[in-house]
Amino acid sequence: MPSKNDKFLTYKGKPLVRNGNTLYYGDPSESYVIMMQILATKPVGDVEIASKVSVQLLNTDPDVSPRERIVKTSEKKGLYAAMDIAEIWLSRALAN
Repeated sequence: MPSKNDKFLTYKGKPLVRNGNTLYYGDPSESYVIMMQILATKPVGDVEIASKVSVQLLNTDPDVSPRERIVKTSEKKGLYAAMDIAEIWLSRALAN
């Protein structure tokens, strides 16, 4: 029987969904998710590569005010560095 995550791309077992220049990492039914926004890109050959990415750890509790939903925020150079910190933050937040 297929799981609900079968229709999404996953990274280290968690869903990774892209909408334009925004990526969401994590299961929205859990306590926290990561939102990454691609702020700048640079051309590498024929492809545009993310060169500056904003990373935010978000609380998914609907009763929390929008300002309090942002738990942590950072800006990273490149998508690899952003995904690296996103995995660490999300794993730690969900472990608590």
